[in-house]
Amino acid sequence: MSTIMGESPSTEMKDCSAYRPGLEGVVTGESALCLVDEGEAGLLYRGYPIRELAERSTFEEVAYLLLFGQLPNQKELTGFSTDLVENTVLPRLIEVFLGAVPSGAHPMDIVRTGVSVLGMADADAADHSHDANVRKSVRLLAQIPLIVAISYRLINDKPRIQPRGDLSFAENLLYLLTGRMGDDQARAMARVLDVSLILYAEHEFNASTFAARVTASTMTDLYSAITSAIGALKGPLHGGANEAVAEMFLDIGSRERAEAWVRRTLAKKQRVMGFGHRVLRKGDSRSVIIQRYAESLSRICGDHRWYEIATAVDHVMQHEKDLHPNLDFYTAVAYLLMEIPRVLYTPLFVCSRITGWCAHVIEQQDHNRLMRPRALYTGPPRREYVPLDRRT
Repeated sequence: MSTIMGESPSTEMKDCSAYRPGLEGVVTGESALCLVDEGEAGLLYRGYPIRELAERSTFEEVAYLLLFGQLPNQKELTGFSTDLVENTVLPRLIEVFLGAVPSGAHPMDIVRTGVSVLGMADADAADHSHDANVRKSVRLLAQIPLIVAISYRLINDKPRIQPRGDLSFAENLLYLLTGRMGDDQARAMARVLDVSLILYAEHEFNASTFAARVTASTMTDLYSAITSAIGALKGPLHGGANEAVAEMFLDIGSRERAEAWVRRTLAKKQRVMGFGHRVLRKGDSRSVIIQRYAESLSRICGDHRWYEIATAVDHVMQHEKDLHPNLDFYTAVAYLLMEIPRVLYTPLFVCSRITGWCAHVIEQQDHNRLMRPRALYTGPPRREYVPLDRRT
């Protein structure tokens, strides 16, 4: 058996005590961006409690916090918002790409490939400096919603909508996806959408963020790292849960059918979507926040059906399985009320999480070490090579 860098192989590879399938509970790096804790600390973005950020800040403020390390003052926020507005334009190359997208393309494939195309069109792409990565992050934050909205409208033969400079990020996103703006319901929807964007913006070393950091650790460009993250988020075990929850609510149809539906599903040993979390075993603090906003939006819209179905399902799951809803569960209620197309729920996740991904890429490359973990070998022991003419 060969040795590694001249060292004996006996100790390191025989000690498997640290092995955890799926890296569950394994600390793989340091980060100053986010603390995910079930205890008193709760969820913190750069030290700020998520509840305070959701209730008192805007998504633009939180994006600035993640990218720049501090909450902006008024002058900084105005400049940041202006930068976002000025970057809500797509290069000609991406326009050509969107015009050639086949009608059956998955929206996440469009976003993933669109980010790659943006990388080819960006003169900063090969510059890995901190300042260049921040500039690219701001451009991506401004441009990804355009890719999502324009591609959806082109594929579905809907008229294209231009972003407006007088709207906030959430108001523009709602307008681009649904055409709604200006009235009381639209303003309420935009506020709830803003909260959901804040809640989805960052969550430590989840699968897509870890994929971005591994890719970034090779000192490739930011666009490659973000492409890796989007590819990871597309997987149904990571992204797409809020879309699946919405489909579940539609299948249930009414509060009266909810309990029987859940019990029947559990009896078949099938999964009820929107419950449990790989890290948060005792409940997701973000879910409590978005539940309150989903209930409020239900009242404002005069439509309680989805919220009533959700609370009925929630009650049964906590009573029967002691499982708590995660962020995706009540977010689906809010998105159904907004009439956002369900196929865009996960791309909408990207519009928010791009802030966390970019902040992690910047952090990784500012203090980089190539990620190169080890594997626990489960193959056969050493075997003697048999020449081809002697094999039977």
